[in-house]
Amino acid sequence: MLLEVENLSVWYDKAMLINHLSMGVDTGELVSLVGPNGAGKSTLLRAITGLVSWEREITRRSAHGDIILEGKVTFDRERIDQIPAHEIAKRGLIHCPERRRPFREMTVLDNLMAGAYLLKDRNEIRNNLSKVYQLFPILKDRSNQISGTLSGGEQQMLAIGRALMSKPKLLCIDEPSTGLAPLLRAEVFQKIRGVHQLGITVLLVEQEVGIVFQMATRNYVLSSGRIIAQGPGDQLLQDEVLRKTYLGL
Repeated sequence: MLLEVENLSVWYDKAMLINHLSMGVDTGELVSLVGPNGAGKSTLLRAITGLVSWEREITRRSAHGDIILEGKVTFDRERIDQIPAHEIAKRGLIHCPERRRPFREMTVLDNLMAGAYLLKDRNEIRNNLSKVYQLFPILKDRSNQISGTLSGGEQQMLAIGRALMSKPKLLCIDEPSTGLAPLLRAEVFQKIRGVHQLGITVLLVEQEVGIVFQMATRNYVLSSGRIIAQGPGDQLLQDEVLRKTYLGL
């Protein structure tokens, strides 16, 4: 397994958000993580990628309450649950956050170059930029445009392109369709397929089950911080209770 999560639990101010969760992603897969709002999907991604600080079996006081994390996360055969987010990113585990979050006052090109901050080889950076432009021609056309003036779909493509600039081994994409019109959603999902076809392993958090199940190698269904089902999309859709209760179908 490229990524292996074992017995991960996350508490926030006495509320358990992730409950002894175990899952994995193998090299070359496109794995989806689906579930209703509040299921813990974004919390899980943030914990995996180090954006929620790890302090084993002790409490860290945050601005809003106590956060406790327990469990084990292994990436590329190395344990990463005790190291900071920037060190995790250096190892190739990259997080593309929900709601895009470009540096709004910077140009598209400057945003992309910011994604390559971990790389030192200029030739590698140029090659990565060329690949991003091939996948997202609109970003090349908009390279000198201020990012805050892009459409929602273009900003999502920019967010994915910026993440690709760091040459990820595993790209975690959080809710890429949020706030997008149906046609733009379809285009963004097509681009994510393109990312996977480049040979990049993808962990995709999404609520658009119908589209995602057609794309993914495997799927995990999350509810109340637990994995309640996993498997190929066609197999999961045969379960009527799962469809109606957890997938909203």
